[in-house]
Amino acid sequence: MSEVKILTGNQAAAAAVKLCKVQVISAYPITPSTSLTETLAEWIERGELKAEYVRVESEHSVMTVCVAASTVGARVFTSTSSHGLLYMHEQLHWAAGSRLPIVTCVVNRGVGAPWSIFNDQQDSIAQRDTGWIQLYCRDNQEIIDTVIQAYRIAEQAYCPVMVCYDGFVLSHTMMPVEIPNAEKVNAFLPPYKPHTFLSPEEPRNINPVIFPSQRRDDLGILRDGYMEFRWKLQSALEGAREIIVATNREYAESFGRDHGGMLWSYKTDDAEVCIVGMGSLASEATAAADLLREEGIRAGVVGIRAYRPFPRIEARAVLKKAPAIVIFEKNVSYGYEGALSADLKAALYGTGIDAPVHNYIAGLGGRDVKAAELAEAVRASLADIASGTRERQTWLNCVTE
Repeated sequence: MSEVKILTGNQAAAAAVKLCKVQVISAYPITPSTSLTETLAEWIERGELKAEYVRVESEHSVMTVCVAASTVGARVFTSTSSHGLLYMHEQLHWAAGSRLPIVTCVVNRGVGAPWSIFNDQQDSIAQRDTGWIQLYCRDNQEIIDTVIQAYRIAEQAYCPVMVCYDGFVLSHTMMPVEIPNAEKVNAFLPPYKPHTFLSPEEPRNINPVIFPSQRRDDLGILRDGYMEFRWKLQSALEGAREIIVATNREYAESFGRDHGGMLWSYKTDDAEVCIVGMGSLASEATAAADLLREEGIRAGVVGIRAYRPFPRIEARAVLKKAPAIVIFEKNVSYGYEGALSADLKAALYGTGIDAPVHNYIAGLGGRDVKAAELAEAVRASLADIASGTRERQTWLNCVTE
């Protein structure tokens, strides 16, 4: 039977990893993700989790271990934050290019300089073009459920998955979490079947130097060039959309919790303004929407759950009737605007959806963002839109002059 416990986000993620029967874990400590893998290490030491824990000297080596273990057919896991994720960057490309179903929890934290241990989403957003699927969680229940889903998505799409959640806001905050029944998880997540089997009896080269164009090997078989490999990875990420939606649907049927697939919505059917965000910030926006509705402003919320692949089809569907769109996000693409804002505008371009879009950069480096402040920002945007300002970027609660 399932049971309900009071857990932090990191404890919820660790419980999911245990349920998924991960075989190899490698990690290097970095705040605020450290307690996740510490918990897993304790379980392995006590014999409660049958897995190999590989200690190394850096995050770059962590992902190297994960790539090697996944290549020989193990189900693997790691977690990291901020500069740890940035230090993995080169190996993130190797994992994706090798089509390995590695699952990594990214406990979101700001990036230096200057040094910060507090939350924003600049770390994972900076890795959006590495070929990994990115899923964002709004609470601790969604964390445990999404990690379980992530293995099924990764092992069907043969693409690595980042499960991202906000450092301290979720990683160290306790809330009730229903832990799924282990037998039901086993039925939902069958053993991993690697796409390539390695054995001493069948030695082979993995990822040798590739040429620009297709060419035949010594057996006369036409082999891919570099561009064909890149196209196949892009096609796999695009195709992951259907896998993510189906996985979420089947999870909801088995466990009774629907987290929305590519995105989720809140009171959007009659909304005169749609607030868009990711992670805990989108969750906070639902409280802001309720505040606005109490004063007669019909506000709704769209939470982006899958950022890569980007939910452009789903976003067009849910925003097609929105008279105004206000985006809050904990990142910035320097020299332009928030990354989510840029991607969402691109998704809507040419579709006939012509709503004004206002973009707010908020909560960087752990700066607090309250529902009342989100509501006030929406009111200000609606007033500006009424006076003709269709596009605006604002740094919320930031001295900018």
